[in-house]
Amino acid sequence: MKKKFLLAGAFVLATLASKAQQDTSRTADPGLTFFGSVDTYYKLDLQNRKASNIGTSFASDPNSVSIGMVDLGVKKKYQRALFVGELSFGPRGQYQSIPNGEDGNSFHIQNLYVGYDLTDQLNVTAGYMSTFVGYEVISPVGNFNYSTSYLFTNGPFQNAGLKLTYVFSDKVSLMAGIFNDTWNVYRSVSDVSTFGAQLMVSPVKGWTAYLNVLSGKRSGTELDLTSAYQITDAFKLGLNAADFSAPNDGGGFAGAALYPQLAVSKAVTLGLRGEFFKNKSKTGGAFSNINPGDNVKAFTFTANVKAGGLTFIPEVRLDNASKASNFLKSNGAVTKTASQFVLAAVYAF
Repeated sequence: MKKKFLLAGAFVLATLASKAQQDTSRTADPGLTFFGSVDTYYKLDLQNRKASNIGTSFASDPNSVSIGMVDLGVKKKYQRALFVGELSFGPRGQYQSIPNGEDGNSFHIQNLYVGYDLTDQLNVTAGYMSTFVGYEVISPVGNFNYSTSYLFTNGPFQNAGLKLTYVFSDKVSLMAGIFNDTWNVYRSVSDVSTFGAQLMVSPVKGWTAYLNVLSGKRSGTELDLTSAYQITDAFKLGLNAADFSAPNDGGGFAGAALYPQLAVSKAVTLGLRGEFFKNKSKTGGAFSNINPGDNVKAFTFTANVKAGGLTFIPEVRLDNASKASNFLKSNGAVTKTASQFVLAAVYAF
């Protein structure tokens, strides 16, 4: 596998050099584009828990005014070449590049990759990239809800590797690549041996669907469907469904989430995330503190209120598990339910 990958990389580099010599265009250099965000939030655990009760990513501090992250990015596309670098500071982006934050850093590399258009239809990209799997992302700017789904938390956040994307038309494209053997790290443990692919189709205006696969001996296999349909100017419907099989018969998870959103004015949009998540493991292998064999239904009611670059996000979340062993009451007793209120503010630039 290593030899094949190195040979493929050498071929791509040779092709790049050939194309660079052929590219004689003299378009104006567009310069650098800077982007980013800042976010903060208050979360009230409605069971008066003093510790996090719902085991999903980010917004984990209960009964506190807390910080998310400062996200700073820079990108450039000039002629056929591009690069993206994105770095975040703060707990929302922390502890991902290196498992468990073992390096003690309070920062995290979100994206660091380069790309090149081999032709008008074929692009090659290599580096550390936000994953192509799933509906939600790390940055709060890319999500409607401030809290995250169980599917997001348990799927990959990022993948390091090399991928090729071929655009057949504005309605169909195909990506295939080879990635590090484990998720969310920018260096492999033993090999670059995880295969990933994505088929994008856009059958009608406003509707886009992505069929994704990511599979490796160390990382396991995830099949994922992500879709968004802007049905009217005011109403949008999103969907995410996934099935994960952990390596070495370690069980896995399955689930689906719907994201209906209604814009009631230019400044205010209301939305709901309804999610079903099941831990398929029979023994061990807890996912987001959902015990083996259990499932949870989660409903998140969210509003986005925009004022220039600032978005206020009030949100109520209600989770209900199949068994009274996944959540805790204020006195420490187990319960089937958990609930929380979040008020977040996100500024994007």
